[in-house]
Amino acid sequence: MAAPIEFAADLCICTQLQDRQVCQVSSEQLFDYHCSMENEHPGDTLLGLFKGDFEEELFHFNLMDHRTVLLVFLCFLLVSVRSEVQKDFSPECREFMYMGTPPRGLENHSLKKICQRYNGKPRYVTLYDVVDHIPVYSAYTFKRSDGFKKVDVPWMFEPQLSTASDSGEMQPFPPSDVHDSFSDAQAVLEDYSNMVDFERGHLNPDEHQAHPDDKAATYTLTNVVPQIREFNVGHWKQHEHIIRRRLNNYCRGMAYIVTGVTTSGRMIRKYNINRVAVPTYLWSAYCCIDYDHNAPFDERSRFPAFAAYGLNEKEGAEVIEMSVQQLEIFLKKNTFVDKRFQIFFGNCEPNDAIMKVQA
Repeated sequence: MAAPIEFAADLCICTQLQDRQVCQVSSEQLFDYHCSMENEHPGDTLLGLFKGDFEEELFHFNLMDHRTVLLVFLCFLLVSVRSEVQKDFSPECREFMYMGTPPRGLENHSLKKICQRYNGKPRYVTLYDVVDHIPVYSAYTFKRSDGFKKVDVPWMFEPQLSTASDSGEMQPFPPSDVHDSFSDAQAVLEDYSNMVDFERGHLNPDEHQAHPDDKAATYTLTNVVPQIREFNVGHWKQHEHIIRRRLNNYCRGMAYIVTGVTTSGRMIRKYNINRVAVPTYLWSAYCCIDYDHNAPFDERSRFPAFAAYGLNEKEGAEVIEMSVQQLEIFLKKNTFVDKRFQIFFGNCEPNDAIMKVQA
């Protein structure tokens, strides 16, 4: 058998996990690479070169030789890193998702992947519905903060949902008379004007960010949904406070959060045209595998992952906390996801049981 080979930088994502490095690559990439290597190593296969197991859609490596180097970036993506709207999330944008893996089981031709860039850097990612004109979810890394809001930021939009943009960044809204040029694919300011019952509710809230630019980047209409005012400033805002305090106090490492919505056909109409879908439920889940094991039991029992959902209504809108698996069961019954739906790779479980890198 051929000696262990080094994977090129376009094949895998690696995450440093305490004293070891965990790497992953999609099975599709693995087979493509196998085909390209057949002439170089006749009769050998990648399964012979490396020990590993298939776990649903991802191939997890056990290194045969500790000297084998697994590099960090995926360069197989068909879009430029600078692209804001991407066919698949680029490596620098996958950093906002646990193990570089987006929620699984949400696929539709109307859903676009947005790497939310602001002031020259990616800030978080969003899966956006260009028909309903709302985000399905935003995924971001939590930053310890005091919870203060940044209030001096203009609302922004995503130019590349409609046209190509050299900057690849969200932009402040231009004068309203040119909004028609991109309103076909996303919400515009007029959609949220003169509304009595609804407010613009963040999925990635600025109080979960610390740096002024990270806070500013949350003020794009591709990151907000119509929330009932009482729910937005009441139960849901209180839940955001609770999560901020919990992660501030007890998460020792990186915390990954995914916040999304379900819909059931209710729309905000403008000029007799369906413009923006109104969520039925908002949901959120976090994953933090490096946490304080000496925390009070009531808090410790909510790690490494926990979740919640709430009804987007004036009454009966209590936010209910639960396990991530319970939330996934709820969402399979209440929204359009397939049976393989999973929010966090490996259910955000300690990775010893899933993959081990041999010394």
